[in-house]
Amino acid sequence: MKNHSFTTIMFSIFLALFTASSYAEELLMVRTKQNFPEAMLKLQDTIRDHHYSISRVQRIDIGLTKSGYETDKYRIVFFADKKEVSVITNNYPHLIPHIPWKIAIFAEQQDTLLVSADPMQFSDKNHPAADKYLLKWKKDLKKIFNEMRKSN
Repeated sequence: MKNHSFTTIMFSIFLALFTASSYAEELLMVRTKQNFPEAMLKLQDTIRDHHYSISRVQRIDIGLTKSGYETDKYRIVFFADKKEVSVITNNYPHLIPHIPWKIAIFAEQQDTLLVSADPMQFSDKNHPAADKYLLKWKKDLKKIFNEMRKSN
């Protein structure tokens, strides 16, 4: 029961972190058969292969372990393209809260799941030129997730 509750808690946290609303179509998800350490390494390599820089990897399970859950397999990987960050900061300040981009990675039994927000949910009709970046991010996230799926 504790494991099921833990998974429910983690999924709720991810939904709160990554979406402005609760629509499932605003999430991009992939499951890989790789164990967590292998998937974590593969994810970071794949992000770099797509010309992004990883700004940090953050543990998100510290509070959960203090509550009695035994895990160390929940992280958020923050990444961005430095040139894009500069352009977005100067021209599209409404997107600043969303960069660097984030992928949550967590273990679920023998599999590893990756979750990210669909960048297009941040599209704003007042800033249509920003959509080219959102579309690029979505395309790159799908490529990254597809590579993770294929590496089973």
